[in-house]
Amino acid sequence: MSATAADSAPTTAAVPASGDFASLSPRTGEELARYPVHDGEHVRAAVRDAGEAGVWWDGLGFAERRRRLAAWKKVLVAQLDRVAGVVAAETGKPLDDARLEVVLAIDHLDWASANAAKVLGKRSVSPGLLMANQAASVAYRPLGVVGVIGPWNYPIFTPMGSIAYALAAGNTVVFKPSELTPGVGHEIARTLAEAVPEVGRYPLLTVVTGFGPTGAELCRAPGVGKIAFTGSAATGRRVMASCAENLVPVLMECGGKDPLIVDADADLDAAADAAVWGGMSNAGQTCVGVERVYVVESVAGRFLEKVRAAASKLQVGTATNEGDLGPMTMPSQTEIVRRHVTDALERGGRAIVGGADSVPAQGGSISPVVIADVPEDSVAVTEETFGPLVVVNRVPDVDEAVRRANATGYGLGATVFSAKHGERIAERLRCGMVSINGVISFAGIPSLPFGGVGESGFGRIHGADGLREFTRAQSIARQRFGMPIVVTSFKRTARTMQTLVGIVKARHGR
Repeated sequence: MSATAADSAPTTAAVPASGDFASLSPRTGEELARYPVHDGEHVRAAVRDAGEAGVWWDGLGFAERRRRLAAWKKVLVAQLDRVAGVVAAETGKPLDDARLEVVLAIDHLDWASANAAKVLGKRSVSPGLLMANQAASVAYRPLGVVGVIGPWNYPIFTPMGSIAYALAAGNTVVFKPSELTPGVGHEIARTLAEAVPEVGRYPLLTVVTGFGPTGAELCRAPGVGKIAFTGSAATGRRVMASCAENLVPVLMECGGKDPLIVDADADLDAAADAAVWGGMSNAGQTCVGVERVYVVESVAGRFLEKVRAAASKLQVGTATNEGDLGPMTMPSQTEIVRRHVTDALERGGRAIVGGADSVPAQGGSISPVVIADVPEDSVAVTEETFGPLVVVNRVPDVDEAVRRANATGYGLGATVFSAKHGERIAERLRCGMVSINGVISFAGIPSLPFGGVGESGFGRIHGADGLREFTRAQSIARQRFGMPIVVTSFKRTARTMQTLVGIVKARHGR
């Protein structure tokens, strides 16, 4: 789940080239800890050491890797509250939201380690009629070192979608967490080191900290087999440009402007609850969160009243009270939310909950905002907001809802509420994932691939696709016996080719 447009921007005006930087509490502004700004030399050394460790890790095989990853899972379970506490401290989200994030990460770690052998192990395939004398097989081999550049909004769940699957596939990882959540990155590495004693000799997961330049050094470091990036499309383009220097492949998860469609036959109570939770949880800082709602006109009035009632009850956290949603993790994001709210209202949108006064002058917490009847060319509809703002627009029918939902460059996730037509509506949506009569459900199912199209990126984490994302397919053909018709030799004759062509015509020409 990606961070937004300024995801690689530092928290201060200048990016230090060396030295250290502070991790700050979004709730209080207090310094939580300090971390080094790693330079190119340090990053290259980390990649080099990870590459050497990868030889040992790959050589263990699936069963031994699974045993060690299972031990890591147990450490994470035992220390769930400690890890969640660091997540909550650095992001500002309520502790139970942080706990949920850690729980999801644990579940995905379990699935990846348990299914890697079945998905990636060597398997036989049919050689076909023309190559019937061959034994054909395919296996998925690790890439070596995978570089992971993580976001700040879900600083353990999102990167673990790459880290756990890359490790299960036999790779080692160098992880660059967001400069806003470096402590979470260190917690991930610390718990792995506690679970796997060999990590002292073989660095399976190395954390490098810093700002955008540190991430750029990771993209360019010799020996990196792939970069998995989560963040904005703008930053993703810069990551791709850096990776292109060494032809390093990339996995891009770049955010979204996810729609929720409410059909005339929908359960309106459930749909309203989903719209409010999907749009406001984590202070709206969720790439697959609900940002646009298209509700069929015949039920729009009742739906809006239910949304108003639910959103009005939400409490914004303070320094002493967690509330239902916390502050903006990155203070500069407040200005983007302000611009979207202002534009929506100035262009005729109706404030159902909150309004311009919901956005504070100096960062901090934003109260929930719901605006109805917003023009489709408003930035509140066309750009990713990444804050607690939900736009609700009426449509005459589902066809128009689908058209508007697809009328954007983004294509990450979507939600559909319909008693009878959910599957049919979902199939028409241009996006990577859809939840029907629920919200963001797909993210909690480890076997489902997660990723988008268009401005939302490409490649997949989670599921079998997520495991294969961190491998290279290796095909092997082994001759079992000689064939009477030899075509891959200069010894072949014209008669041989005539016979071969006759066989092909008889088999495929009918």
